[in-house]
Amino acid sequence: MRLTGAALTAEILAEQSCSLIFGYPGGQVISLFDALWQRRDRIRCVLTAHEQGAAHAADGFARATGKVGVVVATSGPGATNLVTGIATAYLDSVPMVAITGNVPCSLIGRDSFQEVDIVGITMPVTKHNFIVKSIDGLADTLRTAFQIAKSGRPGPVLVDIPKDVQDALCDFEPQPAPVSPEPTAPASEERIKRAAAMLKTAERPYIYFGGGVISAGASEALCALADRLDAPMGCSLMGLSAVPSDHPRFLGMQGMHGHFASSAAEDAADLVLALGVRFSDRATGNSDRFKRHFRLIHMDIDNAELHKNIPAELGVRGDLRDSLDRLLKILPQQRHTAWNRQLRALRQEEAERSARAVREVPGTLRPYAVIDAVSERAGDCITVTDVGQHQMWAAQRCPLKTPRTFLTSGGLGTMGFGLGAAIGAYLATGKRPVLYTGDGSFGMNLQELACAVTERVPVVIIVMNNGVLGMVRQWQTLFCGRRYAATTLDRQTDFVRVAEGFGARGAHVCDLDALTAALDEAFSQEMPFVIDCAVDRDEPVLPMLPPGGSVDDIITEIERF
Repeated sequence: MRLTGAALTAEILAEQSCSLIFGYPGGQVISLFDALWQRRDRIRCVLTAHEQGAAHAADGFARATGKVGVVVATSGPGATNLVTGIATAYLDSVPMVAITGNVPCSLIGRDSFQEVDIVGITMPVTKHNFIVKSIDGLADTLRTAFQIAKSGRPGPVLVDIPKDVQDALCDFEPQPAPVSPEPTAPASEERIKRAAAMLKTAERPYIYFGGGVISAGASEALCALADRLDAPMGCSLMGLSAVPSDHPRFLGMQGMHGHFASSAAEDAADLVLALGVRFSDRATGNSDRFKRHFRLIHMDIDNAELHKNIPAELGVRGDLRDSLDRLLKILPQQRHTAWNRQLRALRQEEAERSARAVREVPGTLRPYAVIDAVSERAGDCITVTDVGQHQMWAAQRCPLKTPRTFLTSGGLGTMGFGLGAAIGAYLATGKRPVLYTGDGSFGMNLQELACAVTERVPVVIIVMNNGVLGMVRQWQTLFCGRRYAATTLDRQTDFVRVAEGFGARGAHVCDLDALTAALDEAFSQEMPFVIDCAVDRDEPVLPMLPPGGSVDDIITEIERF
């Protein structure tokens, strides 16, 4: 069959089981969008309001399903508008293929209209990228892009296709099935045996896991290992939803704004088994303390992560599910009575601290109370967040039941990520998303309400509106002598009226009774609904480990003023 490059690209997308993609048209992808339109019975293209929103939607699609998300944009500003979304996916190991158009090959390097070196720009934030200058290599390049995106540690791949390559003709030979990921070499038997031997001698073992467990589909093996070890579990921000929030061995997220019990338990452990985590600065605090407080076994699919931030006594490279299954076969049942007694005391201390954070304050809403009220109605929803204080409150408090139901930008910390990701997640799964955002984050990409309304996405948007950039203000309170430089917004934006202008609905709430009524209405709708929650600007996210601090420096009280 003889096809143009644009038609070939569309056929490859269908071949790779891409029935849903996100994008925004432009001059250098007219041919590609025309080819997609002609195949609209097989590929649905969702038009977002901005290319960044399209990238986040493809990201949300991938996070919610584990499949490769696809985004398409034109050259120049269309391509550069994808960069933040591509970087967000890269830092969180999300499989994505970004396809961009470019000026014809003869015009590349001549400062042509809407020309930019998107391959050079995205090189640091992609697993790989390509510019295809010959139609003969287009099919193989696209298939390779999908294979790279989902092999090993997942991540984004960019394919830049000049306009003349899209319009050129070549013979196309379809393949019967999508490309498969490259096989991952299993961990060595010797290292698995060493890990088992170390775990058998531990008296206070602790399991610290991250997003790698979700990517590997290793949640069941993780829970089985925790029971076999008689050990507690804690996670990074990206590890949330890998195990149920109410799992009896799960202490919650740890790190800068993690649960007190999980951070304190790791500090008290004599051996930490780290699974699919990268030990970012927000998770570790004082990295020197890690080196002297416990022995460390680090398992990851990416060899580059082993010993990178925290030296491990034993690094084990390999697929996590395979490694854990093999470990379970040789590890006998452990019992740690004294350690569990110590953990119960930590849980009790945390419960007492947490109770103070949910008491109602007249005239305003406490964040935990908002989340509790939403959670009572949410059911089998997907929780999505933007970035800031609301993100940490949600991470600390939201009840999560199954993997891939907590979507957040953990590595890059991208404000404005949430609405696009919620759209992608809903269109991928059909599950209602609940988006927790702040007035600062929501203002970044609220234009995607247009897409959410058009696509009839029943997202419930909870805006924690405190009139400030809350996380930065909290740092200014603690470390800058309360000099609130550029963090008091002084904006007159009415988010409910903005939502109505886009065709959505909403409500302002400032107490629990009003919130309850608004939630009843929101969860009865099949369209986006914005609930603008009045939150005290001085409500902090606690506990907090100061930068470079340890559990000894944990901040649990900030004077209300």
